Amino acid sequence: MEWLYSVFIEHSPIQAVIILSLIIAIGLGLAKIHLWGISLGVTFVFFTGILAGHIGLSINPDMLMYAESFGLVLFVYELGLQVGPGFLSSFRKGGVKLNMLGLSLILLGTAMAVLLSKIAGVPMDNMVGILCGATTNTPALGASQQALSQIGIPSNGAALGCAVTYPLGVVGVIIAILFMRKFFVKQENIEQENPDNDNQTFIATFTVQNPGIFDKNIKEIAQLCYPKFVISRLWRDNRVTIPTFDKVLKENDKVLVITTEKDVPALTILFGKLEKEDWNNNDIDWNAIDSQLISKHIIISRPEINGKKLGSLRLRNNYGINISRVLRSGVQLLATPELVLQFGDRLTVVGEKEAIEKVEKIVGNAVKTLKTPNLGAIFIGIVLGLILGSIPISIPSISTPVKLGLAGGPIVVGILIGCFGPRFHLVTYTTRSANLMLRGIGLSLYLACLGLDSGVHFFDTIMRPEGLLWIGLGFVLTFIPVVIIGVISLKFFKLDYGRICGMLCGGMANPMALNYANDTIPGDNPSVSYATVYPLAMFSRVIIAQLIVLLFL
Repeated sequence: MEWLYSVFIEHSPIQAVIILSLIIAIGLGLAKIHLWGISLGVTFVFFTGILAGHIGLSINPDMLMYAESFGLVLFVYELGLQVGPGFLSSFRKGGVKLNMLGLSLILLGTAMAVLLSKIAGVPMDNMVGILCGATTNTPALGASQQALSQIGIPSNGAALGCAVTYPLGVVGVIIAILFMRKFFVKQENIEQENPDNDNQTFIATFTVQNPGIFDKNIKEIAQLCYPKFVISRLWRDNRVTIPTFDKVLKENDKVLVITTEKDVPALTILFGKLEKEDWNNNDIDWNAIDSQLISKHIIISRPEINGKKLGSLRLRNNYGINISRVLRSGVQLLATPELVLQFGDRLTVVGEKEAIEKVEKIVGNAVKTLKTPNLGAIFIGIVLGLILGSIPISIPSISTPVKLGLAGGPIVVGILIGCFGPRFHLVTYTTRSANLMLRGIGLSLYLACLGLDSGVHFFDTIMRPEGLLWIGLGFVLTFIPVVIIGVISLKFFKLDYGRICGMLCGGMANPMALNYANDTIPGDNPSVSYATVYPLAMFSRVIIAQLIVLLFL
């Protein structure tokens, strides 16, 4: 049985891989368990690691630190890449309000944590972990552990605080949402509302009956009108054509226009008459509309196109085709000349077959190319993130410089590359499944190592009086800020309940609570608000976790 002992107990590279793989596999298997419609998801990996550490399993400390650090870096960098493209757009009208409310939620919880630390006599290195667990924020925990290491304080207390408060951190947000719904929300507030989306496309047909645009070309008309639009087809004398910018419109011309739904009334005034046809069904056969033109989806797979503006390609003028929509990450974008194209964008092209075939050669349309992950960009980004994270930032009245660290540096670089990479022709495209897999591997590694390291003293902590105190403090830090900010959003900012729930889940970085909100609230307002608030909230919590350590220890 010596071989069995060497495989599971004796420290070696093989033993480390086996133990971590077992913890992750068992934890992910338990993640499928739902109680009252709620699952802790990947958090079960954390608790499986705690149990493994409690029964005496361990791995080489250097290997543990490496796996934990690499897992955290991989997770936060891929997270930054995912939210980067929508980071700046989240500050549009409505998004600013949601982000300010999300920041208020974070600052209120932080202030309460500092105050409760003084009142309850809980050391700040433990309280920062309690706060991270109460807000279910493992990247913030990683950042606080890095800050603790910088000033020479062991980080086990923070990990233990996070471990004992994490479960109620997940459930506490759901309880707070239910509490708000029961006592503060009227039924009419629980409704589906469509938030403004400047890019989401809407298709309509208009008949030209406004004398003010008779005998004017499309370019001149576009300059008269603020709303952006694309004319995909033009019907005149029972013949359909693809109009170019110099095409002159005549009375009773019928045009198929791609725009946004909120701009339809303004365009009705511009063109004269809105027709009743519904062109927004997914099952419309566009190729059956006319015999001369076809509609085809073409994918940008040539790196040279990445970062270029659509208008700079001059595809309409050179080939007589029209690009009506651009699909990016599941969102339909209006194909305006100023739109910056990205690797992996799917263009909806209308035109004659021969012309579309020529356009395919220009943009690529090689689906196989998209299936090859750009690993070079990932590792270059990680290197840049770690370099940024190691730069000391001096803050007045703080003796020790602040560093973004393993969690902050990669997430900032990930956001920047995801947001601005295409503008510098940097190919950052990865499939959604590849991004989710890399994030899942990174988070699972981090949680398994974190649990294994915390498990040795976890149950001893729970059984002590301070363990119950930590759990109670964690629930207070979860429940009270969520309810206060939620009620303020409802009563003073008049936001609908679905949008508030998404903002609260994003501010608390709680995807499990978001799943519950999506299941119980009609419409997609919770998901939209969550995506709007999440990037800034995640970044803020990572920085604040370090500031708490450096200011109060």
